[in-house]
Amino acid sequence: MEAMSGHDEIECRQIAELLADYLDGSLPQPTSELIEWHIESCAPCVAFVNTYRGTIDAARKLREVEIPSELRQRLLTVLRAQRRSE
Repeated sequence: MEAMSGHDEIECRQIAELLADYLDGSLPQPTSELIEWHIESCAPCVAFVNTYRGTIDAARKLREVEIPSELRQRLLTVLRAQRRSE
């Protein structure tokens, strides 16, 4: 693939902004292809994407864990008190 230039380039910060849409497949194909091209040649973005995917997987697993009712009530109490103090 030839090097891209001008408006065809995509930067690391844009990868971060578009990553959720990229991973769920909601971006237009040309944009997804630019992201894939960038990620293939950018080690920091590869690490970022892998960390992001790992976070999503971990969050999905957490939803399956039942929170004990006492802990749930204590957490809600703390969050409500924090909200009132803001």
